[in-house]
Amino acid sequence: MKRRSLPALITLSMLVAVVVGAYPQSARADSIRGQEWFLSSLDVARAHSYSEGKGVIVGIVDTGVDASHPDLRGNVLSGIDFSDPSRPGGFGNGETDTASHGTAMAGLIAAHGHGASNGSGITGIAPQAKLLPIRDGTGYLDATATQMATGVIWAVDHGATVICIAEAGYNGSASEEHAIQYAESKDVVVVAGVGNVPASKAVAYPAAYPGVLAASDGLNHAYSTGTGTSNSTAIIAGAAALVRARFPQLSAVEVIHRLTATATDKGPKGRDDEYGYGELNLVAALTADVPPLPSATKSPTLSHTPEAVKPPAHRTPWLPLTAALVAFLAVLAVWAAAHRRRS
Repeated sequence: MKRRSLPALITLSMLVAVVVGAYPQSARADSIRGQEWFLSSLDVARAHSYSEGKGVIVGIVDTGVDASHPDLRGNVLSGIDFSDPSRPGGFGNGETDTASHGTAMAGLIAAHGHGASNGSGITGIAPQAKLLPIRDGTGYLDATATQMATGVIWAVDHGATVICIAEAGYNGSASEEHAIQYAESKDVVVVAGVGNVPASKAVAYPAAYPGVLAASDGLNHAYSTGTGTSNSTAIIAGAAALVRARFPQLSAVEVIHRLTATATDKGPKGRDDEYGYGELNLVAALTADVPPLPSATKSPTLSHTPEAVKPPAHRTPWLPLTAALVAFLAVLAVWAAAHRRRS
């Protein structure tokens, strides 16, 4: 089972984040906007002078996204719903969200305000990014690792270059690990939360898998405030979208490197278990001169066939010889039969 409240590579400490649901009054939206402290803390207005995420598709593997919300209208692509185990091939377009969690993450990533001249409504980190909703569950505790993994693979195959997984579980699985490896092999940035303390101090999955950009933090159908690494995950996914849009030539590995290399160091000098690489510095990630990694290469391309989820069979050097011998004996038998007929 998954827990959708997700400290590790990049931190957003003491987060008070804004989430969105559906159809609240304008005054409520504007009062909430005033509490979006991360807009000023991350200097989002300055960051937007460099990038707003245009051309980037962010896959949101969550509870769905309400595409009709005024602050998201026009940003949401047609997705899919894997929440019903009896329909493993998926159905719908991912725009049903009875829990509001996925819509909240979408708002943090790419909300653009609802068009008022005074800029009212919620503003996300990457307001020009497109959102691809993948509904892997209907609530906080009902998405299985298999459903999440299926959603990740679908997002990759349908154009997502950043994937936001604002959920955490404390046991990995073969299907989940394969899905993450598949995304990385296709040059996709995967962002996931590591789990909230004090509920757990262990690094959760899928954030625990190598190559995942992990986020840490030291609902109803309305605008509201909240805390937790789910929100941090969405904000950092938005940051990854900004970097991908500004530096389209960078691989997923280099995008993550840029975000971690420019983070503001916190706690003990250098990377540490509490703050990871430090606190997200959005403007620095978009403007700093960051030397490339000496060995930044893409992961080998993987297949996502069911067989690929299984551990690879051990190959033995004599198998090709056996096959050759069998082929030789078959030819010999055919020749012998033909010789007998001719006799």
